[in-house]
Amino acid sequence: MPVDEILKELGAIKNRALRSIAMVRGIKGLESARVRYLGKKGQLTSLMRVVGGLPPDARPLAGQTANSVKGAILQAIAEKETELKAAEQESRIVEERVDITMPGADYQIGRKHPLTLVTEEILRVFCSMGFGVAEGPDIESDYNNFEALNIPKHHPARDLHDTFYVSKDVVLRTHTSPVQIRTMLATPPPVAVVCPGRVYRCDADATHSPMFHQVEGLMVDKAISFSDLKGILEVFVHEMFGPDTPFRFRPHYFPFTEPSCELDILFHGEGEPNGEGVWLEVLGAGMVHPAVFENVGYDPQKVSGFAFGLGVERLAMIKYGISDIRLFFENDLRFLQQF
Repeated sequence: MPVDEILKELGAIKNRALRSIAMVRGIKGLESARVRYLGKKGQLTSLMRVVGGLPPDARPLAGQTANSVKGAILQAIAEKETELKAAEQESRIVEERVDITMPGADYQIGRKHPLTLVTEEILRVFCSMGFGVAEGPDIESDYNNFEALNIPKHHPARDLHDTFYVSKDVVLRTHTSPVQIRTMLATPPPVAVVCPGRVYRCDADATHSPMFHQVEGLMVDKAISFSDLKGILEVFVHEMFGPDTPFRFRPHYFPFTEPSCELDILFHGEGEPNGEGVWLEVLGAGMVHPAVFENVGYDPQKVSGFAFGLGVERLAMIKYGISDIRLFFENDLRFLQQF
């Protein structure tokens, strides 16, 4: 290519490049323009290779002109980049500007869930009487959940539990009694613990939930009697529901205690006829079955003990006058802010 044509093409490239750069509206577009003219396959780069093949006498002028065009393009790119970044920063300042005349956000202070409040109150009462707190896993072995508690396979008492099975020998625990088993397996008597936690059963309606909370208690030592159980639970009832709350024990059946009972309180709620109140079940209890002691390596001839279990949701419903257990799990702030 003759020198005069190369010089003419260099001028044309310079004019096209400067016009393209001037019309760019963003950093990405500017980079595309740079590649178009100065990239490895760019227009100016390709032409500069041609300049390298010119005769020696024509090469200096063409080379000087090509470098001048390249410098002009680079300068235009740098100036445009500065302009675009300044415009971008100005735009961001406008978009992110805080209107200090607007009222501040109203941040609400969180509160404890009613089930947390009731659980803490239950633990406070029993811990004040010398009980410790023990916890265990929600996913439990079939043995700890049933067999160690005197509920062997095919035992009719298993009909009491609609169980979520993870596998043949693994379940979502149906009560927190497995924590009592774990505690006795790991600790020689005397033992006095309460076991709070989530439990799971296949049941759901206004008074039952497939997941709910229990607190169970266990006391084992020499010469523990039903009178000790009665005294402990009397203190608990009067602490939770008031010192004048009437209560009673009714005979019942549990596979893991013998004798077994349920405890009721006389409840006075709105709409009760003649203000006489109704008896409401609060918890189940009893003396630990000798077979349970044998399963954990305790000698039933040397030690005795009692166990009890209560549903946290049930106590909360009685304590706060709530008729539907599902309210605890709906996360409705209008409900939760009452506590």
